[in-house]
Amino acid sequence: MDTNHGYLKYSLGPEGSGELRIAEASYRANGRGAQMSYAVLDSAVGQLLIAATQYGLSWLGVHESASYLETELRRDYPLAEIRGGSDATDALAARILDHLRDNTPLKIPIDIRATPFQAAVWSELCAIPSGTTRSYGEIARRIERPSASRAVGHANGSNPIAILIPCHRAIGADGSLTGYRWGLEYKRRLLAREGARTRLEPPLAGQDPLPFG
Repeated sequence: MDTNHGYLKYSLGPEGSGELRIAEASYRANGRGAQMSYAVLDSAVGQLLIAATQYGLSWLGVHESASYLETELRRDYPLAEIRGGSDATDALAARILDHLRDNTPLKIPIDIRATPFQAAVWSELCAIPSGTTRSYGEIARRIERPSASRAVGHANGSNPIAILIPCHRAIGADGSLTGYRWGLEYKRRLLAREGARTRLEPPLAGQDPLPFG
């Protein structure tokens, strides 16, 4: 896969934070002009669906239902040509799963669209170390838009690469969990897996957080 459209990078250092570079996507709004293939992975957190163009990762969602994830993918990219997995997508999926399961170093090409504001928010999310959280207001201050906490929330909700762009690390000012596209239970599992200190609700019966894999 070509890396000209951007990359997402994580290291094994003690901070455990990532670096995000977003360039111009290979497709237009609503996925017009995109050809994407997708793969579904099993993990202890839930089903993961990743979708990619020939240039890089474009979408990642988490849910208990693979059919729901496919529906959401097609809803986000209604004008894209979307098909089942390819060798390149399967290989990318394996690298992502290895990173999530074993915290192996990860640098992958990405192919996503972003406004300048979204790119700033998503980059700030990637800078949050694993196991820590930041409020929407703190993220707004860090991107020098202190009055834009509501807009930060909207940018979080439009994040196309769940978990890897870690919007689950954005929480309420009082430490409580707030809205998450994939459901608060998945947000709770991800934060508990990372050891984050928040006002986490108790896990549902039989749904204790586990490592990926």
